[in-house]
Amino acid sequence: MPEELLFESESNRTRESIASSLRTVANNLESGAAISLTAGTESVTLNPPSRPTFEVKAEREGPTDGPGELSIEFELEWDEDADDESDGGTLEIE
Repeated sequence: MPEELLFESESNRTRESIASSLRTVANNLESGAAISLTAGTESVTLNPPSRPTFEVKAEREGPTDGPGELSIEFELEWDEDADDESDGGTLEIE
């Protein structure tokens, strides 16, 4: 299935600023509100269902024998025409 990029933003920000953005997403998820993303002239609003799939990845990119780039990725995924997804297990984030 082809992929269509609806929105993308990448910038260096403080930990506090990132936490604030993640908190806004968390608050909207908890309240059932839509999530609006805006950067410059680009924007998109998405309304996740009550049970989207939640994917978390921790990765290292670069040489195996030296320092590389580390990342944590959080992804919510759902079918546009489905409301509930199956549970893939319990995730804990500390």
